[in-house]
Amino acid sequence: MRIFCFTGLILLLFAGLNGLAQTDPLLVDPILVRLKGRIVSAADSSGVPYANIVNNRYRGGTITNNDGYFTLDVLNIDSLIVTSVGYEKKVIYIPHIYMGQEVLTFTLSPVSYAVGEVEVKGDRPSLDLGLGTGKPVEIPTELRGDAYNEKPPVIAALFNPISYWQYYLSRREREKRDVREAMALQKNWEMHSQNYNKEMVMMLTGVNEAEADSFMVWFNSQGVLPYTATEYEVRASVKYYYEMYLKEKK
Repeated sequence: MRIFCFTGLILLLFAGLNGLAQTDPLLVDPILVRLKGRIVSAADSSGVPYANIVNNRYRGGTITNNDGYFTLDVLNIDSLIVTSVGYEKKVIYIPHIYMGQEVLTFTLSPVSYAVGEVEVKGDRPSLDLGLGTGKPVEIPTELRGDAYNEKPPVIAALFNPISYWQYYLSRREREKRDVREAMALQKNWEMHSQNYNKEMVMMLTGVNEAEADSFMVWFNSQGVLPYTATEYEVRASVKYYYEMYLKEKK
């Protein structure tokens, strides 16, 4: 009877240690794997482009492509910090059993900004019976909406219900909007890269190319530079945060 109880106690102890080894990263043998992942928006499951991904262990990282995909060499005990403009920062953990065979999907939650009530006052314009005041549309003809190029107000459903519901229900209209949004994002990124690039960082900080890469990964992870930043804002931010980067390294 005593032998049986002693054997059962050993089995319970072994099972507990085995379970602890599966959950505690300190008891897991580190294995180098190539993480294949995708960052998507929690709002609509679309890929988050140009999200910054930084490894907590050595502060290096990468960014996602246009569709939110990325690859990064990591250990199976690492954790990663993911940031992107318009989304909440998130820490993701590499599953201990991950061997790099499948693509892991991680979600980012959009940031919601509460805006207070705004009261607008002004003088009523005088009646103009001359030429119209319409503005030229820069959208290519093949990408213009059949009725609306921008989201119509709810009141439009009363005056033009067919066009109103076509904007929301037509697959063709949704595809046009997706293309316009992708073109706008690409244009913003091209304008941003003219003001913020490795050559500019090397000129402002005086570092070599390898150090500039390390600083840019760290700087991008801070999520402080929007695509709409001017050249002056970019230069000021780089100089200011480079000093913080040096202090953090020390």
